[in-house]
Formats: sequence, structure tokens, C-alpha cells
Amino acid sequence: MSVSAVATDPAICAPLPVLGRDVRVPLVTGGEVDYAALDYAASAPALQRVWDDVAAYAPYYGSVHRGAGYLSQLSTDLFENSRRTIAEFLGCRADEQVVFTRSTTDSLNLLAAVLPQDTRVFVFETEHHASLLPWEQRADVTVTYLNAPRTPAQAVATLEQALADLGAPPAVAGGEPYGPALVCVTGASNVTGELWPVRELAAAAHAHGARIVLDAAQLAPHHPVDLAELDVDWIAFSGHKLYAPFGAGVLAGRADWLRDAEPYLAGGGASRKVSRRTDGGVDVEWHTTAARHEAGSPNVIGAYAIASACKALTEAGFDTLVAREQELITRVREGLAEVPEVRVLSLFGDDAPRVGVLSFVVDGWNSSHFAAALSAEYGIGVRDGLFCAHPLVRTLLGSDPQDPGECGAPEAAPGELSLNAIRVSFGAGTPDEHVDRFLRAVKELVADGARWNYRTVDGRCVAVV
Repeated sequence: MSVSAVATDPAICAPLPVLGRDVRVPLVTGGEVDYAALDYAASAPALQRVWDDVAAYAPYYGSVHRGAGYLSQLSTDLFENSRRTIAEFLGCRADEQVVFTRSTTDSLNLLAAVLPQDTRVFVFETEHHASLLPWEQRADVTVTYLNAPRTPAQAVATLEQALADLGAPPAVAGGEPYGPALVCVTGASNVTGELWPVRELAAAAHAHGARIVLDAAQLAPHHPVDLAELDVDWIAFSGHKLYAPFGAGVLAGRADWLRDAEPYLAGGGASRKVSRRTDGGVDVEWHTTAARHEAGSPNVIGAYAIASACKALTEAGFDTLVAREQELITRVREGLAEVPEVRVLSLFGDDAPRVGVLSFVVDGWNSSHFAAALSAEYGIGVRDGLFCAHPLVRTLLGSDPQDPGECGAPEAAPGELSLNAIRVSFGAGTPDEHVDRFLRAVKELVADGARWNYRTVDGRCVAVV
């Protein structure tokens, strides 16, 4: 089925049912409206299907792996079947592991903890903090931060040059291999929504003997993500961005570094055998499976929720979901282009393919003030700020960190630099009306100004009540 056929069929284009779709919120100007959740990039609303699956399982909840009771065995099967479902969703190869974590951030910190000694890490400064910051927590790891590229081709060339220039560290001088290296890259920007050239970056990494981890937090909810097809070594993502309601995440991929490192957490579940030594200490034999890094009682419901979301998205059909989302992206971009005061942020250019995440600034407006007015006067939830990607947003804005001042005053005069941005994001559960209301609100606020008074409270702009 072609994209055009998908986009013109009303039945196919219906949004997936999500929690909160009927929530009514008050407006400061009077009355109520259905809440328009347009902050999917932070946390997507849970799919109704996922919530129903979790609710059906809840009465049968039990401890996993070592319980003899029926509910414990049922929960163990559910937990491990969830792992297999996610492995299939991600296209994991037979010898790869799926480790359950708390989030993308936790997954990448786990990978940072298991890096071999003296690993060289390469990461673009455009990354979300979850994939930008974990690596320097290891004193024996060297991190190279790559400058923001302005095209996908430049991203690949920048990485290839950095790897070519790597050379041998002193510890292995004399013609020996330069040692372990890792590249970390996002699949889709949480600021601009732009897709990164993952396959090409993976090819460049492997050509120079490096491995690559994909931060798929923003990619997995919008596009198929396949380890083998993308030829990446690991994938990290969060359930709460994949339409699952609970605090769980995944690190999936190669087993060797995970198997060879000390456990991320020490405790029950990670240990296979513990015995006392004659000197009073203990000897521990750790698991070599994913359990090695899953110490403690696991988040069974969180794992099951992710697996349910994977099934729901697969059954809905990613071709259909992508086609509908692209229609919404086009509508938002065309609508914002009609407002001269609005500038949409982009790293790779206006024609770059992207998911349903767009950030923008409005001439003469403080971004916090604009976002507050969207919420208070129109019932629309967006996000403002630097989006846990400070270097990227400041590069796009050409600004340095400053105090933005009171939200009621313009952040910048027309033509001057903005200090932060507004982000609108949407996905499989977004109704057309939410997008239409957002565009109408932007046009009205720019043309007529806010209809209410606002002030700064604890660093946030809020309506005066």
C-alpha cells in the first residue's frame, strides 16, 4: 500500500486509542476543552490496549523466577515472554540479549558501566543528555565530542575522520590494535525530530573497528527499529515514550561486553551462586544471561507493558502509522510556515525527514510565556526550554545560557536571538483536532497576544489566578 493510499483512507488514518483522550481541562478564559497532549517526545500517553492488557494481568501478579506458586510461575512466564516479544520487535539476533532497565538513561548508563577498560567513546554534541553524559562517569574512558553536523553526509564524514584520526593510545603503542571504541548516536532528534543516518554511521564505525549504540528513544515509537537491518550493536529506549505507562526501559544487543563486566547492580537475581570462603568473605558466581544486570525484583508490569506496546504497534502496522504521522507533520510545518514570526529549528535543513517532533521560536515572545498561554488559554500541552539537549538547542539558536527574565516580558525583540524554544510533538494517538487547535492558537497568539496575565513562579511561567 502506498503512502498516498494510506493517507487518504479515513478508517486507516484514525489515531490509536490512548489514555487521557477524553480528559477535560479548564481554561483561564472560561469553560473546558479536551486536553491536547502534544508533548509525546517527553512521555507519550499509554495506549488503551496496553492499559487493558496490564489491568487483565494485575490480579495474577506475583514474584518471578524462583517462586513455586502458580502466580509466581505465571508471572515468570509473562516476564520472559515479554523479553522474547521485545527481542522480536527489535530484530535481535539469536545470541543477543534484552536487558530490562528503568529508562533510556538507565540503559546507556548501564552500557557505560560495562565498557572495557580504556574504551574510546565518540558522541555528537547534538545528543540528548541521556546519551551525551554517561560516558565520562568512567575515569578510564576517553570521550571525544563531535561538532554538530549540518547534513547527514557531514555527520558520517565527521565520524569517519574522528575514527581515522584515533591512532593508538600509549598503552597499546607499537602497531597493536588501538583498543575498544564505541560510537553513540540518536536515531531521531528529541529537539528537531530529524532522522539520523544510522546505517551509514554504523558502517563507518564498523569499518574502523568500533561498535555503535543507538539511542532509539524518539525513533522506536515512530518507525520500525531493527538491530540487524540497521547493523547496530545495541539499542536503548524507554517504555514511557513507546506508549507504555510504567517506568521501564530496554538495552538490547551484543552480549559479550555485558557478560564480561561486573554486574551493574549487585544482589539477588544477578547472582547464580554465592558461597562463604574460609577467610570469612564470599565468592560469587554471576549469571551470564541478561539477569546479570537485573539484580533485585524486576519490574514485571513495566516489562509486560513494553511488550504489549510492541505488539500493538506491530499489529497496527508501521506503514500506516508512519503515513498518518507524516500527514500531521506536513500539516504542522505548513501551518507554522504561514506565520512569519515563527522559526522552526532544523539541523539538517527543511527537507530532512523527521518524526513528529518540531521545535520553534516566536519573534518577540518568551518561549515559556508562549507555552503557558497555549496551556492556560487553549488547553494544549507542549514543552519549552532546552529539552535536555542544551548544546544542540544553543547551537540551533546561536545563543549562550542566560537568565530569560520574567515570562511576561518578551524574551527577545524581533530579529534578536531567542534563549530557549518551544517543542510540539505528537504520534500514533494524536487526533487531527489537536493539531488544528494548536495551529489556530499559534496564529491567534502571534496576531493578538495573550488574553491573560502571566508571572514567573519557581522558574515557570504560569497564569495569574
